[in-house]
Amino acid sequence: MHENKESHNPRQNSENSGIAPKYFSHRFCVAPMLDWTDRHCRYFHRLLTKNAFLYTEMVTTGALIYGQADYLDYSEEEQPVALQLGGHNPFELAQCAQLGEQRGYQEINLNLGCPSPRVKKGAFGAALMQDIEQVCVCLKAMCDVVSIPVTIKIRIGVDEQDSYEFLSQFIEKISREIDTVIIHARKAWLSGLSPKENREIPPLDYPRVYQLKKDFPKLNIVINGGISTLEEAKQHLQYVEGVMIGRAAYQNPTLLTQVDSELFNAQDPLIDITASIKAFYPYIEQELSRGTFLKHLIRPMLGLFQGCAGARQWRRYLSENAYQSGADVSVIDRALSFVAPHA
Repeated sequence: MHENKESHNPRQNSENSGIAPKYFSHRFCVAPMLDWTDRHCRYFHRLLTKNAFLYTEMVTTGALIYGQADYLDYSEEEQPVALQLGGHNPFELAQCAQLGEQRGYQEINLNLGCPSPRVKKGAFGAALMQDIEQVCVCLKAMCDVVSIPVTIKIRIGVDEQDSYEFLSQFIEKISREIDTVIIHARKAWLSGLSPKENREIPPLDYPRVYQLKKDFPKLNIVINGGISTLEEAKQHLQYVEGVMIGRAAYQNPTLLTQVDSELFNAQDPLIDITASIKAFYPYIEQELSRGTFLKHLIRPMLGLFQGCAGARQWRRYLSENAYQSGADVSVIDRALSFVAPHA
């Protein structure tokens, strides 16, 4: 087990892949969010920050193995980016991990945090936390076939299994296979709460995550849940290796424009919000030429200009007009007229 702050797979074998992993850090991550962190969103986020580590939406093993769409599609500009998988079959997870490595993803992450009924029915996501032996089998299967890091995203507990003893025993066992764990500092209720309620109702318990770091000092721990500002991120970084933000990244993507300078001692890539939008235009026009609709491309921008005069008009104009047939960047230009003088 290594004590460096970058993810490392103790079982990695460089002969398994001809792809040389790029340098990346978990110091600041944007969470995998279903229906949000698609390839368009990740491309836009990368314009705002060069150092944040990005994650795909959760992709199930069934979708990858049996689906017709290319669920692994991404742009090289998004790197570093990790693939998050959902599943419970070790053979299928290993197969999908290999596919992810072959396509150039820098990490494979196993989702053990999603509490949705569909995921529960499939016996993966947060439900899989209840079967630690199966989790370890799955992790070992993936670690044995890829040379890139394998990580895991968990909750601090599931249903009635929410004691610190349960969590520490869980961590002790999985740390035999991997050395980086992303922890959402809330428990998950598999019955009685919707996925949205599971992100809000179970109380946050950051001290429990901090305690894990004390008890497992060689483990790289990334904390997640309720983090909405870079100041909050800095506070957490006093106790753990990394932070992961979720909803704040799309509700207020402007905060990403200061990640590099505030957390990595690096220059921020763009000078203002309008510049970030203009920098997105070539990608938008390329995607439009391929048949992508503008409505799918403007979603990561809707939360821009939060707190600025005209922000509501910006969101409303985009929402009402990006869905029209033939909509192009002129729609965004028009929306900018409501806010650009104030940004």
